[in-house]
Formats: sequence, C-alpha cells, structure tokens
Amino acid sequence: MSTIKQFEDLDIWKLARILCNDIYKLAIKTDLRKDYRLYNQIDGSSGSVMDNIAEGFERNGNKEFIQFLSIAKASCGETRSQLYRVYDRSYASKKEFELLQNQTLEISRKIGAFINYLSKSDFKGSKYKN
Repeated sequence: MSTIKQFEDLDIWKLARILCNDIYKLAIKTDLRKDYRLYNQIDGSSGSVMDNIAEGFERNGNKEFIQFLSIAKASCGETRSQLYRVYDRSYASKKEFELLQNQTLEISRKIGAFINYLSKSDFKGSKYKN
C-alpha cells in the first residue's frame, strides 16, 4: 500500500469522483438535467460521497474520519436509491443503471472496509502526534 499524503491519494475518493462525473455525463446527455429536483438530489448525494471522504481526511483524526466516512457511505446509498428513480423515469438504460449501481455498491463496500480497518488501527491521526 502506498503512502497516503492527501485525500486525492485515496482509491475510495478517486472512485467517488468517477461516480460523480459519470452521473453528470448521464445528465448532460439526457433530460435528467431538466428534472431539476431529482438531478440536484443525485448530483448532491454523489458529490457528498467524495466531499465527505475529503473533509474527514482533512480532520486528521481517525474518529472524525470514520464519522465522515460513515456519512460518505450513507450518501452512496442515497445515490444508489436515487438511481432507481433515474432508471424508472427512463433517464438511464438498464445497462447504464446497472453500471452506476455497481459503482455505488463497490464504493460502499470499500468505504465499509476502510472504516473497519481504521477502527482496528492503533494510529489515531496526525493531530494526536506529540
């Protein structure tokens, strides 16, 4: 495992960024962008995944990081739920839906595994160094 110096080094943040961009790409090629409420919700929740990973990392403490990772994981679930509405309203094909759904499942699983790792780690964060 390489050294993580900034949140941009985290694979989970990179995957969340890809998800956020893939949802945006779907919106600009369909009428999803005209369904303002749904688009704003899914854009916000997918952005929240990457943003909460970043904010938690910048807190420099494992307890706070875990808390923000938990919020990011919840936002990922929210995004996955909203994808069903996107699909049900025919803004995404079955294939597009399944690809985006699988991205959310992978990100959620990886965030959960990272939370588990941090919970068992003796390292408590750089702000607690002497």
